[in-house]
Amino acid sequence: MIRITQLKLNPDSSADLEKMVRDMLRLGEKDPCTIEIVRQSVDARRRPELYYVYTVHVTLKDEKTERRILKHARGRNLEVVRPVTYRYAEAPRIALENRKSVVIVGTGPAGLFCGLLLARAGYAPVLIERGERAKDRTRTVQRYWDGVSADPAPDSNVQFGEGGAGTFSDGKLNTGIKDPEGRIRFILQTFVEAGADPDILYSYKPHVGTDVLTGVVTHITDEICERGGEVRFCTRLTDLERREDGTWDLTLEMRSPGTDSPDEYHMTASNVVLAIGHSARDTFYMLRDRGIHMTPKAFAVGLRIQHPQELIDRAMYGENCPYDMSPSPYKLTHRLPDGRGVYSFCMCPGGYVVNASSEKGMLAVNGMSLRSRASGNANSAIVVTVSPEEIASFLKDPRQEYEAGIRTGEMPVPAGAAGDVLAGVEFQRRLEKAAWSAGEGRIPVQTFGNFRLRQAGSIDDGFEPRIRGLYKSAELRHILPESISSGIEEGILAWDRQIRGFADPRALLAGVESRTSSPVRLERGNLCQSVSHPGLYPCGEGAGYAGGITSAAADGLRVAEAILSESDC
Repeated sequence: MIRITQLKLNPDSSADLEKMVRDMLRLGEKDPCTIEIVRQSVDARRRPELYYVYTVHVTLKDEKTERRILKHARGRNLEVVRPVTYRYAEAPRIALENRKSVVIVGTGPAGLFCGLLLARAGYAPVLIERGERAKDRTRTVQRYWDGVSADPAPDSNVQFGEGGAGTFSDGKLNTGIKDPEGRIRFILQTFVEAGADPDILYSYKPHVGTDVLTGVVTHITDEICERGGEVRFCTRLTDLERREDGTWDLTLEMRSPGTDSPDEYHMTASNVVLAIGHSARDTFYMLRDRGIHMTPKAFAVGLRIQHPQELIDRAMYGENCPYDMSPSPYKLTHRLPDGRGVYSFCMCPGGYVVNASSEKGMLAVNGMSLRSRASGNANSAIVVTVSPEEIASFLKDPRQEYEAGIRTGEMPVPAGAAGDVLAGVEFQRRLEKAAWSAGEGRIPVQTFGNFRLRQAGSIDDGFEPRIRGLYKSAELRHILPESISSGIEEGILAWDRQIRGFADPRALLAGVESRTSSPVRLERGNLCQSVSHPGLYPCGEGAGYAGGITSAAADGLRVAEAILSESDC
């Protein structure tokens, strides 16, 4: 096929793409060809004049014709390429006697794609999910957001349940990881087959939307079951132990609807995939106590900021943009004087700030968008990276106690926490307890103007909030260490030069954004197995090997490939 890059068209002229391609290749109207858009981005450097920039693949009758056409084509941005096809797109069937039993813990993107590939290869994986199916989970979360439930359901909330934490997000599928094996294309195609919009195959910022994602993940789960796998919802892993014969004994708790206490039972498996997600804190502690080798890692914390979407669109597309453009995203970074970075994270055009809590007496926020991105507000996390060394300092130094915690007396530093491999978990919990206290159980919200003045004030003069969950005006500076709060303030002021109005005093901040990524990495070797426990496969974002839906799904495929490589195909 022929790849053509840097094709520019006005947004209202996109229907002329085929004509432009045919002109470049000197093809007649009746010459057969297939044109596939593989990338579409926006060039707004000369706004308000905008362009869509395309990369396309053109397939002709045969390679000989392609070379002949290319020789006489107009333009420089053309080349003959060979398409990359994921090796396991048609998974090889494993002989029955060579299949080992596999249990996958977690049905986020890592667990689902690991299970899907194994099921297509003839395995019968059992997926364990502590939360509910997406449809039931959505109702449970909505009751919490509406205030019907005072606390999040401990095992079925924004963090846990079918589809993982990404289900209640913007559904962003962009990733910075390289893809020489074709995994990402396979993932996107699988999402489309499951109900996502086909534009995710070529958009430079692909997104599915929460309302669509719930159906997509259910479709993938159903295929796993139709191919012989099994998914057990409302079932939590509480312990695991490696037997002398190398197999694993798993202790599980299943909670039946309408019951107060779970039923405990055991399972045996040859291989266990830990696709547990970044919020499975009780599981982290159990794994640590079982001697599973893990190391602390850096992550980022901060606050969410909201602006009217039109403010962002005006900055990105220009005043009086003549085209009907989709709500614009942004990506911002700033280097602080002490060398640390502050940056925007998980930006949600036309989205909502949501209560993403999963533990009683703690509060965390996230961002979410529906497919339409039509809320009228843009939001993103504004975060600062904290290293394990900084976390240890925060936990040790009494001067870093936060005022909300001091007032309630609810935040004692656990003995040995500063030097523990899970110190990051304790640090997250401290922030979330302070946020819960500041908002009295509701999302604490503050205008940027009052944040700078260090006063709670009122949010009535702020921009109209778009929030899923109850919220309350509060002083957010008490929640975070001052070094992080001041870094957030400096970053917002600096970005006002790029997006006029970004530092508007009416912009709304909400806290706390504490779960940008896992606080630990479960160390694994070349075959994706735990360095300390063969047969255990740490996987995805919770294990420290991914940073979003697509990269987590790709890691799930990678782990499934490792398991398949152990079998005789």
